[in-house]
Amino acid sequence: MAAAIALLYFGFNFLKGIDFFSTTNKYYVIYDNIDQLAVSNPVLINGFAVGRVNHISIMQKRQNKVLVELMIDSDIQLGDSSKAILNSDFLGGKSILLAIGKVTKPLEPNDTLHAEVAKGMLDVLSETATPVADNLQTTLRKFNLILDNLTKNSQQLDNIFLKLSTTPDILNKTIVTANGSVEDLTLSFKAVAENLNGTLTELKPAIENFKVLSDSLKRLELNKTVITAKETLTKLNETLDKVGKGDNTVNKLLTEDSLYVNLNRLLMSLDTLAQHFDNNPNHFMAPLGKSKKKVDRDRRKEAEERKAAQQKK
Repeated sequence: MAAAIALLYFGFNFLKGIDFFSTTNKYYVIYDNIDQLAVSNPVLINGFAVGRVNHISIMQKRQNKVLVELMIDSDIQLGDSSKAILNSDFLGGKSILLAIGKVTKPLEPNDTLHAEVAKGMLDVLSETATPVADNLQTTLRKFNLILDNLTKNSQQLDNIFLKLSTTPDILNKTIVTANGSVEDLTLSFKAVAENLNGTLTELKPAIENFKVLSDSLKRLELNKTVITAKETLTKLNETLDKVGKGDNTVNKLLTEDSLYVNLNRLLMSLDTLAQHFDNNPNHFMAPLGKSKKKVDRDRRKEAEERKAAQQKK
């Protein structure tokens, strides 16, 4: 009985995946959600079982995260970049896939692996379907806008057709009214033309009289101009006779040279004054000026100096 119980125990554990003839190392993984992962679920590398889930516990002090204990064959060398990926197959079976990666720093037993959750079929479908659904919603919105615009355009077309249906009647009325107005305008224009012809006939004598009057006015203005010119020439001749008689100022200015002589003397005096001012400005620019005696004395002195200079020569 004892042997049977021992065989039953070892057989049951063997069926659970426990190999009593191989050594294992213990590692830990922390997940936010294990999605119904159970003890004895396999740990796989490329589809090959290299271990199993040994224990699962809740970490209440760390926001109820789940601590999973893994028993992995000691022949498997894990590093700091290794990951424990929680996977789910199509039928709902759970397993943990090991992605060893590049081992730069080997892990020791009882170390913690990086946790990762693989994307299931539903996750992939949802990620793929979300953009399609968004595009479909956008398309439906645009299609609704197009339908709304078509509805508005159809209403506008209906209004246009209703207005077009009444347009021929309005056009006919307008044509009838225009015909009547044209006839009235023709009659009015005919009457105006007849009145204008009569008026022009009556104005012909007046126009001829105005022409005669204009010619008379032209002759009258020409006669006045000739008479005025004759009077002007007569006065000019009288003025020239008076100038030629010699008993007036203009004749004296034209015939006598006294004015020329006086003007010449005045210019010579001004020239002398300018030369004296240029040679002796102190006679004029002193604060109180110089008396006539001093000026005469200066002139005599200058004359003596010139005379002495001439004698030396």
